Amino acid sequence: MDHFIFSLNATLPVFLVILLGWVLMQLKLFNREFLKVADRYVFKVALPLLLFHDIATTDIRSVFNGKFVIFCMTATTLMFFGVWLLARLFLKDKSMTGAFAQASARGSAAILGIAFVQNIYGESGMAPLMIVSAVPLYNIYSVIILTVSADQSSQPKKGGLLKTTLFNIITNPIILGIFAGLPFSLFQIPIPLIPLKALSNVAATATPIALLSIGAGFEGRKALAKIRPTLAASFLKLIGIPAFFFPFALQLGFSGSEMVAILVMLGSPATVSCYIMAKNMGNDEVLTSSIIVLTTLLSSVTLTGWIFFLRTMGLI
Repeated sequence: MDHFIFSLNATLPVFLVILLGWVLMQLKLFNREFLKVADRYVFKVALPLLLFHDIATTDIRSVFNGKFVIFCMTATTLMFFGVWLLARLFLKDKSMTGAFAQASARGSAAILGIAFVQNIYGESGMAPLMIVSAVPLYNIYSVIILTVSADQSSQPKKGGLLKTTLFNIITNPIILGIFAGLPFSLFQIPIPLIPLKALSNVAATATPIALLSIGAGFEGRKALAKIRPTLAASFLKLIGIPAFFFPFALQLGFSGSEMVAILVMLGSPATVSCYIMAKNMGNDEVLTSSIIVLTTLLSSVTLTGWIFFLRTMGLI
């Protein structure tokens, strides 16, 4: 029961902020122009600074585990490209491919990871190492998938697509924020208190503004028209992907905070970053917002179920 209440506390506030965004849009306190500006701000400023802050203030050397890092990187790679392959094979509407693949694979690792592990073990444990191992790949793979999937008819040919993809990777603000934070984490470079507080204040705006934007831009009728891919992606995100990778994690002997960090990496709800990147890179933001809303609603149940399962098996 404690874990269910914790899951509700972690996920329902997120959904309520999304709902508030929708209400404010209906009341005409928000408009489309505001959403465009808000999305650009989150994509280019707040979210990169949030990820920079999370990584720069984490001491990954103290918990470094090579086998765990390799597993996180390998699972992330297989998860993204496996779901992308499934989407390309089975989705009739190919314009949904990028949004479906990204939202099915990319979870709220950075937002929920440390919170979940701290709630269970009283310390962050292996969550920071999972974040550093997986989150940079989340963003690199998302850029690749979204670039290749965006507006197929106007994609550049041959080498042009490769150049566009590489350019999008090296200029993506979120990726730049992550890699800018790595030296601070690896070499434990302290950030002076005044700029750190300013950085924290700006970073703290990323999630609420992104959630309000998702709610304000949510279009119920269009979302209902895409309910089948939304349900399929939500099943993969919350149940299918964890069920596939957990046996491999067990074979490798992971347990305790390692397993909780892996659970968050594989089975947490789709992150708000999916919506921001899909919308800013010409992919299906309606499908993406639908998947975020549904996975957020259902994750309190599925994450609690996974935690109960892991406890029953004596793994956490």
